[in-house]
Amino acid sequence: MNQNLFASFNMPMILGIPLVALFILFPTMLIMPSNNLNNNRSSSIQQWLIQLMLKQMMTNHTIKGRTWSLMLLTLITFITLNNLLGVMPYAFTPTTQLSLNLGMAIPLWMATVLMGLRFKTKATLAHLLPQGTPIPLIPMLIIIETISLFIQPVALAVRLTANITAGHLLMHLLGDTTLILLSTYLSSSVITVIVIILLITLELGVALIQAYVFTLLVSLYLHNNS
Repeated sequence: MNQNLFASFNMPMILGIPLVALFILFPTMLIMPSNNLNNNRSSSIQQWLIQLMLKQMMTNHTIKGRTWSLMLLTLITFITLNNLLGVMPYAFTPTTQLSLNLGMAIPLWMATVLMGLRFKTKATLAHLLPQGTPIPLIPMLIIIETISLFIQPVALAVRLTANITAGHLLMHLLGDTTLILLSTYLSSSVITVIVIILLITLELGVALIQAYVFTLLVSLYLHNNS
């Protein structure tokens, strides 16, 4: 039994070389472009999902905002595949690393803010001070709104990390419990196995939902600044 619950989240290394880049690139290799002129079922489903996601995220955007369509589509695909990679046994989940999620959240958030300052300077700065604020509260509210603005990418990354990590820890605990019960109480171990199967199903849903929420929030930041 592994006593360290967080050992599965350690970055895999060989001869001191981190393999995180290999794990990040592996899911993208699973998407193979079709060389046929006629669409098959997989390519048709893929195109339908792309159209559905773009319709959900880009309907209310301006022309400038819709130029981010490929970026957001790539982002949701990347996060989804990496989240699903963690459901596989003995696999390392890159999205459990806060550094990776911050590396995605901060540049995208900063790009939306800079875009707003360039094209909608007055509207972007007006968000720092709500309309009708009493004069004595203006300095305090500006500081509070500025802090909340800079917290957005951190909250975006922490949300994804916490949700993926919590599910993996729960599966790890139940897996260890099942191994112990197999040698003592067989009937109880059957119950825990059923719970693990249900939890894996839940984790599949969480992996898809968290990728969608991350991309949707980036799309919302873009909508507010474009």
